[in-house]
Amino acid sequence: MYGLLLAVVVGQSLPPWMTGQSRPEDVRVSLVTFSPGDTLTEWWGHTALVVEDTKLNHGRLYNYGMFSFDEGFVHRFVQGRLEFWVADDSISGTYRLYQFLKRDVRIQELNLLPEQAEKLAKALGNNVLPENRVYLYHHYNDNCSTRPRDLVDAAFGGQLLEYEQQPSKLTLRELTRRYSRVNVPMSLILDYLQNDELDGRATFKQAAFLPDELEKHLSALQVKRPDGTVVPAVKTQWNFYKSDRTPPPEEPPNFIPAILAFSAALGGLALGLGHWGRTGKRLPRVLLGLINVLLGLSWGSLGVFLFIVGLFTNHTVAHRNENLFLISPITFGALPFGVMLMWGARRAKPLLKWTWTILTATTVLGIVVKVSPMFDQANWNLIALALPVNAALAAVFWLDARMKPA
Repeated sequence: MYGLLLAVVVGQSLPPWMTGQSRPEDVRVSLVTFSPGDTLTEWWGHTALVVEDTKLNHGRLYNYGMFSFDEGFVHRFVQGRLEFWVADDSISGTYRLYQFLKRDVRIQELNLLPEQAEKLAKALGNNVLPENRVYLYHHYNDNCSTRPRDLVDAAFGGQLLEYEQQPSKLTLRELTRRYSRVNVPMSLILDYLQNDELDGRATFKQAAFLPDELEKHLSALQVKRPDGTVVPAVKTQWNFYKSDRTPPPEEPPNFIPAILAFSAALGGLALGLGHWGRTGKRLPRVLLGLINVLLGLSWGSLGVFLFIVGLFTNHTVAHRNENLFLISPITFGALPFGVMLMWGARRAKPLLKWTWTILTATTVLGIVVKVSPMFDQANWNLIALALPVNAALAAVFWLDARMKPA
């Protein structure tokens, strides 16, 4: 009896294109692009597909960006096993939500033949069923933009992905930086955690992990129909809502000059405190210890995290990461040794001297090995950050040891 009731409820909830009520000529499918928002998960923008039966006045929005911040979220994220799912939502309600968030709502009605539109609508209706809706998320390869991309491509008979084989002018890392530029520290963290998989020139297909890029590709695409005629892939396009947000730049920002200025200033501060503290004053020793504590806590924690993620999880973009030459678990040693320095422990300075000397040596090694094609990671911004600081702190404690009376 329960199974029969469930079947009735599910049957009643199915849209008309899943029950045979819709005529193919009445089905309209659109791709909707939402511009980037304010939080990390919103920086990249969002994509959805909308299906409407124009005669029956019925429509649904299919959203592949659903996930849950439940108690297992952090564990699944760290393991690279984050599950997303597709849900069907109210069209007008979703549009109004993004308008409230002051994010663009840009609509492209796809120029599909009736049978193509019906096939795509049924594929979406099938994907949203409980047994099909969950998928294993990957930021670059399987997300809320790539799933709609592949469905649209199937509707157009593979012509979208054929068009997307051409090379982009940017790498995946550069494409990512265009959007992460809104928060420089987080942009650097993302750069630090991701390896050289992001550094070959991307294809249009790879670039379509970004909703804005998929939208551009569809706008440019011309499709050939069975009768030989060539038509635009987009029939019409319009804005439901246009925000006053500044769109991402076409080129990624160059952070290196600013990073060099910051790291040189931090290294210079450490050298200045080291010089000041050679007379035995407490304040410069405490401040120098504090710098070590903060770097050990922040950079060291990142080093430990990357080491663990790179060895023991499914985050393939973190494996074999050259940034471990620069900031590694060794950096974490500056935390306890910095505390020891603040308290005036005699062993603190020798321990810190060798900690930063080893890090300086591995950083230099990380630069030298770039002569080999195997070490082609685009991490000069992280080198600009780490090398001056590592070298300056090593110099502080070597100079301090040399200045001690024999």
